[in-house]
Amino acid sequence: KKKKKKKKKSKKQKKKIKETKSQVEDVVPGPSLDQWHREVLVDSSPALTDEQKSRIQAMKPMTKEEWDVKQSVIRRVLDPETGRTRLIKGDGEILEEIVSKERHKEINKQATHGDGLAFQVRSGMLR
Repeated sequence: KKKKKKKKKSKKQKKKIKETKSQVEDVVPGPSLDQWHREVLVDSSPALTDEQKSRIQAMKPMTKEEWDVKQSVIRRVLDPETGRTRLIKGDGEILEEIVSKERHKEINKQATHGDGLAFQVRSGMLR
């Protein structure tokens, strides 16, 4: 009985495989890569504008060197709402700045004051 079941299963599997192969063969293949390249060469579209070139540049992946250059840039950004200044590296990683204890207290006071003003403006207490 076990052997008969195994034979039936294997026959079913073979039948399924044949059906999927015939379905794949029925599908009309798309244009070949050679045709696509020839169409590109024949197409005489106007020259790309600077805006189009910048879009294409934005779409392609960065090389390791380009990424390193971009990540090496550290800038100070002022948050207009709270008045905090932040160090931002590359694409947006926020860095901590090492400062003295006195400078830390000063920064904290200024930030707390700015946060309080921003909260009051948002809640409508201060206009």
